[in-house]
Amino acid sequence: MTKEMDIGVAGLGVMGRNLALNIADKGFSLAVYNRHPDPVKEFAAAAGDKPVAACKTVEEFTRALKRPRRILMLVKAGVGVENTIAALKPHLEKGDILVDAGNEHFSVTERRERELSEAGIRYFGMGVSGGESGARHGPSMMPGGERAAYEELAPILTKIAAQHPDGPCVAYMGPGGAGHYVKMIHNGIEYGDMQLIAEAYDVLKNIGGLSNEELAETFSTWNQGELESYLVQITAHIFTVKDPEGQGQLLDAILDASSMKGTGTWTVQDAATLTAAIPTVASAVDARVLSSDKQGRVRISKVLPGPDPAKAAAVAQARGIDRKALVAAVRDALYASKLCSYAQGMNLLRLASIERKWDLDLPEIARIWQDGCIIRARLLSRIKAAFASDPQLPNLLLDPSLVEDLRGRQEGWRKVVSLAAEAGLPTLATSASLSYYDTIRRERLPANLIQAQRDFFGAHTYKRLDRDGDLHTEWSAGS
Repeated sequence: MTKEMDIGVAGLGVMGRNLALNIADKGFSLAVYNRHPDPVKEFAAAAGDKPVAACKTVEEFTRALKRPRRILMLVKAGVGVENTIAALKPHLEKGDILVDAGNEHFSVTERRERELSEAGIRYFGMGVSGGESGARHGPSMMPGGERAAYEELAPILTKIAAQHPDGPCVAYMGPGGAGHYVKMIHNGIEYGDMQLIAEAYDVLKNIGGLSNEELAETFSTWNQGELESYLVQITAHIFTVKDPEGQGQLLDAILDASSMKGTGTWTVQDAATLTAAIPTVASAVDARVLSSDKQGRVRISKVLPGPDPAKAAAVAQARGIDRKALVAAVRDALYASKLCSYAQGMNLLRLASIERKWDLDLPEIARIWQDGCIIRARLLSRIKAAFASDPQLPNLLLDPSLVEDLRGRQEGWRKVVSLAAEAGLPTLATSASLSYYDTIRRERLPANLIQAQRDFFGAHTYKRLDRDGDLHTEWSAGS
């Protein structure tokens, strides 16, 4: 293959290989390179007669591309990206576009953008969501960098993105690290959503006594209505998968210790920096941390007293708790809590946009999340409409239609949290969502006592309700 290729893909792991095949399927010519040669050979064989330059060296790879070059990097974050940039940079020219399409902290992306701009190289951070299948058939993509460079990438990105009736699931996010930041918040919401679904499963299984078959049917039904989403859909399927190595379902054989790669933690850290409350996401991160210490939990379970979750279904049955009503209550709690998770994430995007002057388009972000990505859900069309109707909306939950939605789900939401507490089932994210809702809707909070305490021990002052000014009281002569 001697002609110059439209775009290059560096890194042929699972995501790189599938995104490259997606590009080839859409009629674009491409050059591919991988640090180890075997994936390049395998990709060339899989691509068949499509216009692909399978390159053995960085020099060959960069020579094969049209100018200005457009290169997507899909390599491991951190050192992997640094090494790839170092290898590519001597062979790049002014005006070339280099895109990091992995997960990276937005501040690192901005540092790299500054460094590469000195050589005239236009650096992009682009969040890509959808996993292996999304990369292959159409992901949601969140690119950030120079606007003019995006316009040069757009003809390819809009073709390979997931295609929704509202348009391709890709859009320019903003300058600097805006693209990776939006993907980070996407992942934070994803953490919250996954934990909320896990807690719903826990309550239905241990209080409602639902079997895996009944859980599969319940989640499948939910996926036909307002809870329709990718995560609810795959959850329904997970309940049906048989254990290939034993009896029953595979789910019951999986160790109850979840892991994470950092984007949820980054979300919580930046929320603290911007003084934004995201208790649903923060609780989801905490839940993963707590779950990871399986040995510790087994040991502590034999020491600390409390209700036995294994007996929750029997207690519920003795109390005459109706399973059908419980399923409805859990559905309401999940829906309301998901709304809180999205509300917290969208508010964090709003505050970050103001602080960093990114001019993030919240309706557009909700639009491109409607397909291709992990948090795609029917609910996103309403979120898009809410911010399109009122771009200054300070909190998603204040959208008039969503206020009514939440009004009708109060009883079930509170019932689930209460029943779980009585049964000894932790609902960190569901409880945090309800507390968030109750906190923002409460006119007066007990923070007056905290201010009094702060003034007592540190002379930090306080304000009064009945007049302006910062005040200090000598509360006691002693300490």
